Amino acid sequence: MTSERWLVALDVDGTILHEDETLTEAVRSAVAAAQAAGHEVTLATGRSWESSWQVLEKIGLTPEYVVCANGALIMQRDPSEPRGYRRAHVETFDPAPVLDRIRGHLPEGRFMVEDATGRRLYTDGMLDWNLDNARQVRFEELSAAPATRVVVLSPDHDLQDFLTIVERMGLHQVTYSVGWTAWLDIAPEGVNKATALERVRAALDIPRSRILVAGDGRNDIDMFEWAGAEGRAIAMGQAPDEVKDAAGETTGAIEDDGLATVLDAFVSGN
Repeated sequence: MTSERWLVALDVDGTILHEDETLTEAVRSAVAAAQAAGHEVTLATGRSWESSWQVLEKIGLTPEYVVCANGALIMQRDPSEPRGYRRAHVETFDPAPVLDRIRGHLPEGRFMVEDATGRRLYTDGMLDWNLDNARQVRFEELSAAPATRVVVLSPDHDLQDFLTIVERMGLHQVTYSVGWTAWLDIAPEGVNKATALERVRAALDIPRSRILVAGDGRNDIDMFEWAGAEGRAIAMGQAPDEVKDAAGETTGAIEDDGLATVLDAFVSGN
């Protein structure tokens, strides 16, 4: 089975988990079946490790590597560590210039910065997030250390207004993606889910033709283009049009267990 192993990389929010953090038994069973068939099933998420390990436990996954923070962090399995994983590869950047530029356009924005150790600093208003290993600070303290990730929320703007503002910012020397709502996720320049998954693929020695990825967000576009070159890239049914266009295939929406549909067919060979 090892010679036929695929790398199956799954986005979390909107692909595995619903907005309320739940998943259906159909999705849980389909993920488990893909893992049991000998495939390397892992996560490729914008989430920090602090919330990603909880997803692994919820769905019963034990991959060798996990891609977090939109590719800026790769975790590797290590039984000697408290959560069973260690930081295998970390990409960072100086967050100060981009934070100052964004605040000039979004003075009422809410900010969070994650550093290389997983510690997170956030400003007032980020209370809906997982705040394990996090501390509230003044805006000026956010740039205290190199960052793997910067998150910006602007709840006063609808998505279209927010997209217009982001275009005006002229962000350079970083990689950024915009979420479903007025939410901006910033990574080091040239770093995304695809760059991290290529490291994982090479480490596992899995051919480019045996890659399957699934997701629903704009931060999945690079991953889709990378995987779709020789393997399979699948967008969830509720994904924005530009995300579907980047994928070679589209499945049902998360409300219809679209991921389960894909994985069940994949495992059965249909």
